[in-house]
Amino acid sequence: MNLHLSRLLLKLVIFFSIFIYNLSAVAQSLPHLKRTNNKTQFIVDGKPFLMLAGELSNSASGSVMHMLNGENPIPRKQYKMLNGSLGNDSSLNMDYKGSVWQQMVDLNVNTVLAAISWEMIEPEEGKFDFSMVDAMIKGAREKNIKLIPLWFGSWKNGMSSYAPLWVKQNYKRFPRTKIQDEGSIEVLSTFSENNLKADAKAFTALMKHIKEVDSAYRTVIMVQVENEVGILGDSRDRSEIAEIAFNSNVPEQLMRYLDKNKGKLMPQLDALWSSNGYKKNGTWSDVFGSSAWTDLLFMSWQYATYMNHVTQKGKTEYNLPMFVNAWLEYSSNPNPGEFPTGGPLPRVMDIWKAAAPDIDFMSPDIYGTNFTEWCDLYTSQGDPLFIPETWWNKPKYVNYMLYAIGHYNTLGVAPFGIDRLNPEEYQPVSEMYKAVKFLAPKILEYQGDKNKMRAFLIDRDKPSTEFEMDNYYVKATLYKRRGEYKVDNAHGIILKTGTNEFTILGGNAVISFRPKTPDFKTGIGPVDEYICLDDKWQKGRRLGGDETNRGQGVFLPVEGLGIQKVSVYNYK
Repeated sequence: MNLHLSRLLLKLVIFFSIFIYNLSAVAQSLPHLKRTNNKTQFIVDGKPFLMLAGELSNSASGSVMHMLNGENPIPRKQYKMLNGSLGNDSSLNMDYKGSVWQQMVDLNVNTVLAAISWEMIEPEEGKFDFSMVDAMIKGAREKNIKLIPLWFGSWKNGMSSYAPLWVKQNYKRFPRTKIQDEGSIEVLSTFSENNLKADAKAFTALMKHIKEVDSAYRTVIMVQVENEVGILGDSRDRSEIAEIAFNSNVPEQLMRYLDKNKGKLMPQLDALWSSNGYKKNGTWSDVFGSSAWTDLLFMSWQYATYMNHVTQKGKTEYNLPMFVNAWLEYSSNPNPGEFPTGGPLPRVMDIWKAAAPDIDFMSPDIYGTNFTEWCDLYTSQGDPLFIPETWWNKPKYVNYMLYAIGHYNTLGVAPFGIDRLNPEEYQPVSEMYKAVKFLAPKILEYQGDKNKMRAFLIDRDKPSTEFEMDNYYVKATLYKRRGEYKVDNAHGIILKTGTNEFTILGGNAVISFRPKTPDFKTGIGPVDEYICLDDKWQKGRRLGGDETNRGQGVFLPVEGLGIQKVSVYNYK
C-alpha cells in the first residue's frame, strides 16, 4: 500500500470516527429515558429532570393570541355551566391578566402539556399550518418552560372530535367504528389503512417541524400520542372488518410475547389465558374465552398496533420519548364499554407492550379516590410513572402528587386545567411545586434509594407509619393535640441528607426517630425551618419547644407545607 493511499484511508477513518461520535453526541443530547435496575429518570439537557407540570385546558391552545398574550379561556358563567359549581371562586383564573406562560411561571410550573390538534395543523389535506405550534414553542421558550405536546389526532377521550373536517366528512374513505344498537359512531376505525396513513402522515409532519424549529433549543421534551383512546358504548368494534379480525387467529407476535413472559403477566390477563389452558394459537375466543374482557384484549391490540405505527413514524423524524395515557376504569363504571375499551389500562399492559414497543411508557389519568392503587399497578412491572392528569382543586390530590414524587420516583405530575388557577391567590399545588423545586436536586439524586428518600401518606384510618432509613427507624404520626387528632391526613417526603441529618418536606405530622443500634435512644438536635423570600430559599427560625413537640421530633406545620432540617444524635 503506497503512502498516499495510507494517508487517505487514515483521513477517512478519522472522518467517520468524528461523524459517528457527533451522531452519538446529538442522540445523547436529546431528551431521553435512562433506565437502571431500580429507577428510570428523564434526562433533559444532559441531567435528570423532574416535571413539575400542568396540563392546559383543551382549548387553551386554540388560538395564537391566547397562547402569546393570555386571555381567560373559560368565562365564569360557562365554567359553572360545564362543571356544575365553581368551588372556591378565588382559585379560578378569572381576573389574571398575564400570558399563559407568565401564569405558569407564577404557578411554579416547569413543564406544560398542551394540545396540538390534527384539525388545526392540517385544515386542508396536505396543507399544513404550524403557526399554533410555533406560538406554543415560542411562548414556552421565552419563559424557560419545557413543553409536551398532546397529539389530538384520531382520538381524544374515546372520540374523533379533533380530526379535520375533510376526514370527518369522507366517511367512506375514513370509516367509523360500529357498535351494537347504534351502528356507526364518531370514532375513526382502528382497522382503516386510510385513517392510519393520514394520522401518521400528519404526526410525522408535526415531528419534522418541531425538529426543524426546536432541536437546537429542546423546548419540546416529550410527546403524548393521542389521548384516552377506546370505545365507549360497547366492548368492541362490530364492523364487518372488525368481525373478520376477531374471528381470525390471535397474532403470532402477541402469542410469542405471552409465551415468553408467562408467569410475569398482569394477573387479569393471565387469568383469561389460563382459563382456556394457556393455548398457544387460535381465535381470540379460543385463546381467551368468550366475554367482554376478551373483547377488551382484542381492541387493546388494535389501538396499540395503530398507535405504535403513528409513534414509530414520528420518531423517525424526531426521536423524542413518547407515551400514551388512559381513561381509567372505576367501580362506578366497571365493564368494558362503560370505560373506553382498548386504552392502556393495567390489565392490558402486556397487550400494549407486545403491540407497541416504540411507545416508551403508559400513564394513568387519575381522578378516582384510589390514587395509590393505580400508581402501584402502573409501576408493578418496573415501568416509570408519569401522571399527566389529576385534580388541582382537591387538596388531597396535591398530597397524592407529593407522595408520588417521593414514593414512586415519578418522572413528574401534572394536574389538568392548571391555566384555570389564579397565581395571585394561594394555590396548594403551586406551593408544593415551589418546595419540591428547592429540593429537586436531592430528590433526583436519591431516587430509587429507600435509605435516602421515603414518602408518607397517612390519615385517621392509618394515623402512623414507620420505615427504615439507613441507620434509623423514622416514624410519621398524624398531628394530635391533647389526645385527639386535629387533622384528617398528613403527607410528606423525608430525605436523609447526612449521617445524622434529615430534611423533611410536608405537613400535619410529627416525625420522630429511633436508632437501629440496640440499647440506644435518639435525641433531637438543632431544627431549622426554611422559608422562601423573593423566590429564594433560606434558613428561617431555629425551632424549639412547642415547635419541636417539646424536643421529641419534627413538628410539621398544620396549615400548608413546611421544610425543616433536623440533626439527631444517639444516647443511652
